[in-house]
Amino acid sequence: MNSTLIKNAKIVNEGVIFEGDVLIEGEFIKEIGTDISNKPSISQVIDAEGNFLIPGAIDDQVHFREPGLTHKGNIASESRAAVAGGITSFIEQPNTVPNAVTQELLEQKYQIASQGSYANYSFMMGGTNDNLEEVLKTNPRNVAGIKLFLGSSTGNMLVDNEEVLEKIFSSTPMLIAVHCEDEATIKANLEHYKEEYGDNIPMKFHHLIRSEEACYISSSKAIELAKKTGARLHIFHVSTAKETDLFTNKIPLEEKKITAEVCVHHLWFTDADYETKGTLIKWNPAVKTQADKDGLWKALLDDRIDVIATDHAPHTWEEKQNPYTSAPSGGPLVQHAVVAMFEAYLQGKISVEKIVEKMAHNPAKIFKIEKRGFIREGYYADLAIVNTALPWNVNKDNILYKCGWSPFEGTNFKSRISHTFVNGQLVYANAKVKEGCFGQRLLFDR
Repeated sequence: MNSTLIKNAKIVNEGVIFEGDVLIEGEFIKEIGTDISNKPSISQVIDAEGNFLIPGAIDDQVHFREPGLTHKGNIASESRAAVAGGITSFIEQPNTVPNAVTQELLEQKYQIASQGSYANYSFMMGGTNDNLEEVLKTNPRNVAGIKLFLGSSTGNMLVDNEEVLEKIFSSTPMLIAVHCEDEATIKANLEHYKEEYGDNIPMKFHHLIRSEEACYISSSKAIELAKKTGARLHIFHVSTAKETDLFTNKIPLEEKKITAEVCVHHLWFTDADYETKGTLIKWNPAVKTQADKDGLWKALLDDRIDVIATDHAPHTWEEKQNPYTSAPSGGPLVQHAVVAMFEAYLQGKISVEKIVEKMAHNPAKIFKIEKRGFIREGYYADLAIVNTALPWNVNKDNILYKCGWSPFEGTNFKSRISHTFVNGQLVYANAKVKEGCFGQRLLFDR
């Protein structure tokens, strides 16, 4: 059996940092201690002195573009970038082509991942205005949840029929994850700016088109419906300070029926960055103001916001050069999300314990992921070692996304992922990804 001993690490787990060792045997963490001795049976020893050992991050919202949009990215290419960034599990969204809105189409994505994913995987079942029967067939044991787009999206995925929405909310015991932006508000705002600028609307108006009001109207409606029906609701990519008041920190996470996620780009960029980054930071929901960014940080740190994710959504460089109305929204982030948060740690904005809580522990708790998200004996050895004193610059030579660019290009990070383990296998070390299929289908305790 393959085994690895990680020595002298600063182990970060469940709100505590302690120096110690971790013994991995096969797929699992066999032992955690302060002085585990090396034995002849141990295949490799890694001295992690001075470095943090964290549970691999669990990204609860990615778009890996397979099937149908693989010129932008695919499950193999993007999961490969994820493990290089210390993300060992991902939950992918249904707006691929075709949309994953039947059990058969959903299962096809699992089959693709089983043959090529570097990281552990799960896929959301997509809800539409007319597929309730299919939604209700979803297996809570091996599917992360139901995804609803309450704001404009690709294909048939906008759910704008209020009767259908209420039926979905009241019929499924599964977690419902939502993209909240009010379509009518966005359309009216867009028409206003198109009248003045045509298709060449300056990017600086993006956050006024996909506005605070559009987000708040939609989020507050979804929360109202969840309270009315008793549904288990998780709101993706909260982007405004105003929305944070909709969430509570008065009860433990395990008791919350309504939870919230913030994405790295909304914690990092503001509308001031549109001037230099342009469409490269065009996301839906939009990057908003400095006041919104400050409000999101506040809610993250006081536990009204529960999860940090990426909404990783690659597009080609050429697509991003289009005028405002045809440049797609979204950008690649999985390779740089963890180090971006460690940059915030080095700036004194957040503790390492809190990063681990929001990027590993809480996604595992919210989705009830079996035996992942923590450094515990008997759990899968999904781990990352982070060196906070190994500076590097993001550039074309080290970007692993299939699309070949990053909104962080040119950024100097002080921290680096030095090693990543997935199911006990060392899949990333010395700035190289080991080629192979290492991921497993995530299972859920429900």
